[in-house]
Amino acid sequence: MSTFESNSDGVAQRVNSPRFSGPMTRRAHSFKRNNTTSTSAVSGGTLSTHNEVELQINSPRSEEVSEVVLERKHSGGHHYNHVSQRVHGGVVKGFLKRPLESIGVDLGFRERKKIGHWMFLVFCGVCLFMGVVKICATGWLGSAIDKAQSDQELSDSNGIDNLNAMDQRSVGYAYRSREGDVERTLKMVETGVRSQADKESDVWSKPNSENFTQCIDLSKNHKKLDAKTNGYILVNANGGLNQMRFGICDMVAVARIMKATLVLPSLDHTSYWADQSGFKDLFDWKHFIDTLKDDIHIVETLPQAYTGIQPFSKTPISWSKVHYYKTEVLPLLKQHKVIYFTHTDSRLANNGIPRSIQKLRCRVNYRALRYSAPVEEFGNKLVSRMQQNGNPYLALHLRYEKDMLAFTGCSHNLTAEEGEELRRMRYEVGHWKEKEINGTERRLLGGCPLTPRETSLLLRALDFPSHTRIYLVAGEAYGEGSMKYLEDDFPNIFSHSSLSSEEELNHFKNHQNMLAGIDYVVALQSDVFLYTYDGNMAKAVQGHRRFENFKKTINPDKMNFVKLVDQLDEGNISWKKFSSKVKKLHKDSIGAPYLREPGEFPKLEESFYANPLPGCICETRKEQIPDLAS
Repeated sequence: MSTFESNSDGVAQRVNSPRFSGPMTRRAHSFKRNNTTSTSAVSGGTLSTHNEVELQINSPRSEEVSEVVLERKHSGGHHYNHVSQRVHGGVVKGFLKRPLESIGVDLGFRERKKIGHWMFLVFCGVCLFMGVVKICATGWLGSAIDKAQSDQELSDSNGIDNLNAMDQRSVGYAYRSREGDVERTLKMVETGVRSQADKESDVWSKPNSENFTQCIDLSKNHKKLDAKTNGYILVNANGGLNQMRFGICDMVAVARIMKATLVLPSLDHTSYWADQSGFKDLFDWKHFIDTLKDDIHIVETLPQAYTGIQPFSKTPISWSKVHYYKTEVLPLLKQHKVIYFTHTDSRLANNGIPRSIQKLRCRVNYRALRYSAPVEEFGNKLVSRMQQNGNPYLALHLRYEKDMLAFTGCSHNLTAEEGEELRRMRYEVGHWKEKEINGTERRLLGGCPLTPRETSLLLRALDFPSHTRIYLVAGEAYGEGSMKYLEDDFPNIFSHSSLSSEEELNHFKNHQNMLAGIDYVVALQSDVFLYTYDGNMAKAVQGHRRFENFKKTINPDKMNFVKLVDQLDEGNISWKKFSSKVKKLHKDSIGAPYLREPGEFPKLEESFYANPLPGCICETRKEQIPDLAS
């Protein structure tokens, strides 16, 4: 729901990655088994065999079978002809020429034994056939077929698999309307690999986070707050809901650094949503003041004695550290007594900040900034509705909205007319600095939100079942029919609108930030959170979920994933191979603990609010984690 400013994290950093150069295919010859004509004089007779077997090189069993064919061709062919000739030629002809008594004796010693062997083999064959029938009936055959396919995958062949073995719904738009008997059979076989319960257990399981704990409480030697103040800070929290949330956290920290009094923040009413909600509408303001009473002084409004003073306007330098506020801003505050910060977003660095200040930022974000009662209560009501009959649910932040697509220049799968509409919108918004954007190149670099179809492919490849309950944490998806593929594959998709009556939503009408707060509550409590673009909402929710014992959060590797999608659509990779690669690509992208990564430039660093480790989360067994402070 949150919008963005020109300095928000918009596009993935351009990296030295292999550029997309179109489809790459490999042509391979089929193996042919040709047993040339062989003749043997068997009592004047001739035995001739002509066999030709053509195998598709990319079928799941091709390598395995071809090796057997070659082995037999080089080592077993003569033996086969010799046995065949001796049994069919020597035995039969001998029976016709020899006396009956001789035949009886011979059968009793040699041929009877041979015939017994043949009968035993026939018996085994019948048993094997009955066993196969039983296995097919019980669904166990899938494990054998899957094993053969897995062996083929391990060879890392990039060839084209047999089309009948593909999941044709995933190849491209042309296949979505025809699902044949072979495809349905293979889907049934594939489900036999593991029980459905095991698969679902895997997709909902949370990452291992033992030995980590929250550590944001005031220290035992915390000094009592001095009643003296160096002045008052007025702030206008700019941007959408989560951008404003981060800015408020930073401004509390800045007030602490400068020993200033913070006036209850005002909220931005000029962003894309033009929401008129105030701080008291969106947040529990009394709880906010009370929670932070030992950290800073907060007042509702500027005291009467200072109302006649013209505030000094100041735009703090982005990603600044403590030294900047103490040496450059504090003297201005002492001089003018009232200072007005025009912007609050990204005004404090991610790293190099004292631990006490980092802890304070987290106390603000995860304890003080509680949503107002109407937002919290309605959000919890929707959580209960999503957890129908105790079922888990996934919160999907599908940032495929018009403003985001216009801002990023992404128009993949949209019509030319829709792409032009997005371009016009980008030029009309003055503070969006980038105007001419190559959307195709940006997508291949991972800088675009996933489309609804790409999102559906991702969920299916990760084994989320079609009956998964999904809560949509986003506004309306842009593009005619863009949601069709996702809705077809996952019909149980809900939002605050579909889960609510018109009467329930009346209270929040024209208050997009309050609705975004409701979505935040539902996303925070979901069993799995998946975001398709790394914007402020994604950062806020994933950071909060890390703080709340590392709830499972899927962070898509968009750059590599969209390349796999293109290979799938071009027919250069099977669904089975695609799913396997997607799982490997995201096995470590589920929100497990790791240290926040500092960067060469503050703007390129990982957000403190997306990963408050270190600073607000501590490891209990090992040596204390460093602060990344300078």
